[in-house]
Amino acid sequence: MLNRKLICKIFGSLLLLEAMLMTPALAIAIVNKGNDMLSFTVAILVTSAAGGMLRQAGRHSDSSMSRRDAYFVVTVSWILFSLFGMIPFLVGNVTQLSFTDAFFETMSGFTTTGATIIDDVEVLPKGLLFWRSLTQWIGGLGIVYFTIAILPSLVGGSVRIFSAEATGPIRSKLHPRLSTSAKWIWMVYFILTLACFLSYMGCGMGWFDAVNYSMTSTATGGFATTNGSIATFHSPAEEYVCTLFCFLSGVNFTLLYCSVAKLKVRDLLRNEEFRFYVILVSTISAIIMYELMSVNGYDFEKAFRCSIFQVVSFTTTTGLFNDDAGTWPHVTWVLLAVCMFFGGCSGSTSGGIKSIRGVMLFKTVRNEFRQILHPNAVLPVKIGGSNVPQSKRVTLLAFLSLYMMLAFLCSFVMVASGIDNTNAITITLSCLGNVGPTLGLEIGPTMSWSQLPDFAKWLCAFLMLVGRLEIISVLVIFTKEYWRDNS
Repeated sequence: MLNRKLICKIFGSLLLLEAMLMTPALAIAIVNKGNDMLSFTVAILVTSAAGGMLRQAGRHSDSSMSRRDAYFVVTVSWILFSLFGMIPFLVGNVTQLSFTDAFFETMSGFTTTGATIIDDVEVLPKGLLFWRSLTQWIGGLGIVYFTIAILPSLVGGSVRIFSAEATGPIRSKLHPRLSTSAKWIWMVYFILTLACFLSYMGCGMGWFDAVNYSMTSTATGGFATTNGSIATFHSPAEEYVCTLFCFLSGVNFTLLYCSVAKLKVRDLLRNEEFRFYVILVSTISAIIMYELMSVNGYDFEKAFRCSIFQVVSFTTTTGLFNDDAGTWPHVTWVLLAVCMFFGGCSGSTSGGIKSIRGVMLFKTVRNEFRQILHPNAVLPVKIGGSNVPQSKRVTLLAFLSLYMMLAFLCSFVMVASGIDNTNAITITLSCLGNVGPTLGLEIGPTMSWSQLPDFAKWLCAFLMLVGRLEIISVLVIFTKEYWRDNS
């Protein structure tokens, strides 16, 4: 069965880390004399106490971790982080959010979905605004991965945990020691965030907004400090900066490190997933740009800026907006839904099924056509010159099947509850892909999700978690085989 003492030790360590991460938000609340000082004080004390008790319960644990332990730790740690991370929204009656709404908001933050149920974020004190953005920055590359990077000794069995939390069907290797690899990847992440912050400041954005938008841009999360997102500032320069850093954050971070830090830029251009990602973004941007010019009457520069911004935002599942895509021609909604489905690259902060799966899918379909003409031919699927084993292809089929079944089932439930068809489908895709915005009349891409019924919010929170951990890692816990003693 599960190694309970080790799991308690890991959960305790994670909660102590979360309490530590709340302290900058408390500092901002104190400096600004906000009414959220009590909220963060209570949250830090409660989270620290819970973390300390769990650490004490697991003090004599061994370091052996099974795959079953790893999947349990990863899934439950995201839920725990959200449960304790929502305390600042509940204490002190600052936001007047219900338990359901607070959990939804926090899960949306950590999974970098970016869907919000807060109608007016501008009334929130700065400490809470910062905490919302920080949850997305922490969750960008993964909660446990973040812990491995800064405190590797706290997490036993880190390689198994990384395998359970990492995105994409193919794992990239950097260094024999995972903690070293994690530090390199987080260094790339930090440098991107810092460069984004400085670029926003250079465009005239205030320091507080620049800090928050740089975190949510590089985390491809989408939480904003203003109701109008990046469009509030009416600055084309800031929109181009946002587009650039969201696009870069949608690239595999391991690939970015190897190609830029090690001066192997050709590796980036030769990478099949990266080329698929670039082609997807550029092709759909060009089509939408044409539609905006011909149907909505946009001039060339505005059509280019709005199309490339929204396509990058949807593809990288960021969710920031510089225009209301709900007023665009409906054919563009279909194209944006395609972006939501595929998402960015594996090993990035973006969601969706990942571009690498798109490459594998198209190559598999191409091989099937060839197999019909040449029944006896042996046709391998190669990614980057390496053959993809049959087991990976079966996993791809299982993943896509589960993805489509969940999308269909949850869309049906949404429609049955009275949500309009377009919203029901795009809400489901948005949560599964950790995108954030939706397309429709009742809840558009610039609106909050507050009008959803409570059960729909819980369903969406579940889909966010399942989508962030790529479905199978979560659903395996609900199988009989998982709980058998001899498995």
